[in-house]
Amino acid sequence: MDRGRVVMQRKSLDIWVGLFVFIGAAALVFLALKVGNASSLSMSKGYIITTSFDNIGGLKPRAPVKSAGVVVGRVDNIEFSDQSFKAVVTLEMDSGYKFPKDTSAKILTSGLLGEQYIGLEAGGDTKNLVAGDTIKMTQSAMVLENLISQFLFSKATDSAKDAAK
Repeated sequence: MDRGRVVMQRKSLDIWVGLFVFIGAAALVFLALKVGNASSLSMSKGYIITTSFDNIGGLKPRAPVKSAGVVVGRVDNIEFSDQSFKAVVTLEMDSGYKFPKDTSAKILTSGLLGEQYIGLEAGGDTKNLVAGDTIKMTQSAMVLENLISQFLFSKATDSAKDAAK
């Protein structure tokens, strides 16, 4: 009789340990998706638009597309065009958000060295972007190395002018 009780307690303990391990694994999967920007996968397909940039900096697929601080889509794909020599960025926009055809896009950075994302500024056109449209007005990423080199070059030019006087 005692042996039967021990076996039952052992099975009960095994079930609780299994449940605890399952919850822990689910939490790890959730955190991995959150870190990888994949947690906002939606079942409803949005509409696809494209845009091109001279320099995308560190922009990556799945990066957010924001307008007024609200995530309105995600970067779907990034390719290089050997005709225009620009980066062609495909955006998957949430179907709940509509933007005018004269919307502009720029690559921004969260904080000083944070992740890069695409910021949209709505224009005033009465017609909205639809699937397959292209955003024409863009502003490329600000690359920190380029800003530093421009600053140093301007300082060197100023020093040369002062020395010539």
